[in-house]
Amino acid sequence: MTGYQIFWPLLAHVALVYGLYALLSMRRAKMVRAGSIAKSDYRENRGEPAESLAVKNCLANQFELPVLFHVCCILLYITDADNIVTVGLAWAFVALRYAHAAIHVTSNDLRYRSPIFAAGYLVLAAMWVWLAAWMLMS
Repeated sequence: MTGYQIFWPLLAHVALVYGLYALLSMRRAKMVRAGSIAKSDYRENRGEPAESLAVKNCLANQFELPVLFHVCCILLYITDADNIVTVGLAWAFVALRYAHAAIHVTSNDLRYRSPIFAAGYLVLAAMWVWLAAWMLMS
């Protein structure tokens, strides 16, 4: 595949991370203004209120499985294993991360969040399997 199409999903995931940081900042500032928590409590990581804790946990989650996604995309590109299917899988993974994050920072209902996470996990596994197969065939 020519061009940098495999990197657009990476940038979309980066946008999600920055959006979550913004949401976390807004929720924390709102709680400090409301007097629900002192600013120093955040510095010392004490007693994070549930409203911002969900965002904080969601943000931490963006640096777990998605790290493997970023590495896979880069390896797909440098080995010339990226194609329309892998780009489609990459977009599917990112769309699932957005859906997962939206549930995580709102209802946080595991009935919905867990299957979406599992779907992303499988999509990413397919990307890694394709990369391994490509390298074996080359």
